[in-house]
Amino acid sequence: MPTPPSQKTVLIIGASRGLGFAMAEESLKRGCRVIATGRASSADRLFHLAERFPDSLEVETVDITLPQQIDALHERLSDRRIDLLFVNAGVKNSDRETIADVSTDEFIRVMVTNALSPMRVIEAFEDLVPPTGTLGVMSSGQGSLANNTNGHYDVYRGSKAALNMFMRSFAARHEGDPRTFLLMAPGWVRTDMGGPEARLTIEESIPALLNTIEACAGRTGLHYLDYLGRTVPW
Repeated sequence: MPTPPSQKTVLIIGASRGLGFAMAEESLKRGCRVIATGRASSADRLFHLAERFPDSLEVETVDITLPQQIDALHERLSDRRIDLLFVNAGVKNSDRETIADVSTDEFIRVMVTNALSPMRVIEAFEDLVPPTGTLGVMSSGQGSLANNTNGHYDVYRGSKAALNMFMRSFAARHEGDPRTFLLMAPGWVRTDMGGPEARLTIEESIPALLNTIEACAGRTGLHYLDYLGRTVPW
């Protein structure tokens, strides 16, 4: 399906539920053409959303922890121009686990999903993003070293801090690149991951987060921002 020249194309990786699904739905309401991905086992909501937006939503399945699936998705989309590439995929371990008692397997699962795999996507797909485009990942305020004053959520914090560092390295290797690089902190949001006690609703977070992404278009370099556009300390 051809895309009108004025219609922006958004690729959201990890959009089958929660914040990623809300980003896809809100982007569609704003008139974007959206390519949204989820794992094959969890993409049902996206396919239902595609019934509402048959001309502007494409659903792809990918598990970004599997490099061969990243490569296959890139091959399928290799002729596209992506104005906004945004990687939202993420998991967490039990809130009760500290770095002292988390299992090695669980530590690896969180780090591979939250830090390594998003950067593999950024590295693989950045060639599809034009000089006017944006590359972003969903970070967290919990990835801030300066803001860690209570010591909880060790592994999740560590995975997001690692993601921030990897994205900073990517930006340093692309010094002088005219594109916008973003680390976005959505706030503590009531989702399956955020839990029922979270401060924000999806409706309070995601439209504002997309407003911030849109406002940053054309700002070169790497920016670590919350959903309201405020700078998050490293």
